Amino acid sequence: MPRASQFCCYDIGMGAPQMIPLGYMLKHVTSPAPDWAVAPLVTAVHSVSNCVSPDFGNYIPIWQHNGWWFFDTADKARSAAETLGVPTETLSLFYYEAYHRQFDDTLSSWAPFEPDDFPTAVVPPIAAIPSGFDVVTFAAGTSPECSPLSCNRLASSVAVNQRCLFHSFDEAQAVIESGGFRNTEPGPYRIIAVYLVDA
Repeated sequence: MPRASQFCCYDIGMGAPQMIPLGYMLKHVTSPAPDWAVAPLVTAVHSVSNCVSPDFGNYIPIWQHNGWWFFDTADKARSAAETLGVPTETLSLFYYEAYHRQFDDTLSSWAPFEPDDFPTAVVPPIAAIPSGFDVVTFAAGTSPECSPLSCNRLASSVAVNQRCLFHSFDEAQAVIESGGFRNTEPGPYRIIAVYLVDA
């Protein structure tokens, strides 16, 4: 089985950053792009947040998620959906990894972060299709909150791919450090690599 590092290091050049396996999520992918999307290339929204392409349901009260507020395996994600009585046939399964530091816009600095104190043992997928890199807010420090590229329509002013994500880690990092997210949603901001496991 491939190690997590083998999944995170596409299209980011030399000196690939350290990435943390976060886990899996089943989502309702918004496709085609919403009417408000003014980024001409966007055909589907693969954002991590729950705002535009929502998660399968309110999974938190059943307490099957890990310390990153995702699921350790694809089977656990599907089991949670079954517990909530949500059919999985029309959902898309995603796998996520995060850059090991988050950006505090008020201090203009990167700092490490830790998972919450839940059992966490993420099993990377055997195969996955890279979708791109999202930037996600974590003001509460628990579950993902907003993806400003889609939630705040930032994709209309920065370069994104067809899935409303950055093409590369370097592009995401550059926009963050230049203050591109400053007037969107409160941070800190985490760069998350998005992979489509099963559509």
